[in-house]
Amino acid sequence: MKTELLCRVEAEVGAVESLGPMAMGERRVVAITGGSVLPSTTHKFTGTILPGGADWQWVRSDGITEISAHYVVQTFDGDLVEILSNGFRHGPPEVMKRLAAGEPVAANEYYFRTAVTFRTASTRPEIARLNGVLAIAVGERRARLVVLSIHAVV
Repeated sequence: MKTELLCRVEAEVGAVESLGPMAMGERRVVAITGGSVLPSTTHKFTGTILPGGADWQWVRSDGITEISAHYVVQTFDGDLVEILSNGFRHGPPEVMKRLAAGEPVAANEYYFRTAVTFRTASTRPEIARLNGVLAIAVGERRARLVVLSIHAVV
């Protein structure tokens, strides 16, 4: 499989809100309050993350967190791009405890990957092409920021 860096997402996030333990695990939601999309050297997808998105999570009994983030980016040319990002975050219990406490944790100490798809009504070719792109993100969770390096599968 060949990939190429599409962009870097820096999503600002609110506090983790727990809905409590349920049959499938602990249900949580994290508001996505803003942020930015930075272009790669070969792709020019860039813009601002609009407030109103959310990351819905299941923390399963095996310690794996299922992630389902959904948010909108407005490009600097005014196009709106919907982003769907679904995947997993997990690691050794001591690392995940540090992460949950908001401590700095190197991205290589845990697994954080998502499958990313895009939807847009843009007619500009460089943005409209995102409708047919499947991407894989390598993530890093910080105290109030999620950083994703998004790689298009080519």
